[in-house]
Amino acid sequence: MGDPDDIMRRLEALEDVESIKQVKARYFRFVDEKKYEELAALFTPEAKVVTDGTAWDSGADMADVVRDLVGAAPTVHHGHMPEIQITGADTASGIWAMEDLLTFPAGKDAPEGHDGYGQYRETYRKVDGRWLIDSLVLTRFRMDPLENWTPGA
Repeated sequence: MGDPDDIMRRLEALEDVESIKQVKARYFRFVDEKKYEELAALFTPEAKVVTDGTAWDSGADMADVVRDLVGAAPTVHHGHMPEIQITGADTASGIWAMEDLLTFPAGKDAPEGHDGYGQYRETYRKVDGRWLIDSLVLTRFRMDPLENWTPGA
């Protein structure tokens, strides 16, 4: 039948992994829905965030930069194949394959759009019963350029 304590530990680990998956799903959704305050709230206050070699002081700073860079431009962010490991009572780590599609309105000095592929390496911490992202390192392995678009054209 199995040791009841072992079964409970395994069940809690499964619930923790599922909660972490939901945090990351919200991360992608909030970026695409332009919900930057909600995005920032997915991070611990002292989270370390690095995207393609650029370090941010917090999840809130990263969310502000994403807001300012992307604006109202449509984006698509996907995370795939999570490898999540519970490392302690309130800690975990994870690796996610990712793809992001960004296009910007055409115009002078408009950033170039891209279809990017890479991975997130993250740590998580449970704070007041909630899993949050404690560190995030995004590395893109490939970025295919995309033409910018003209809204309404």
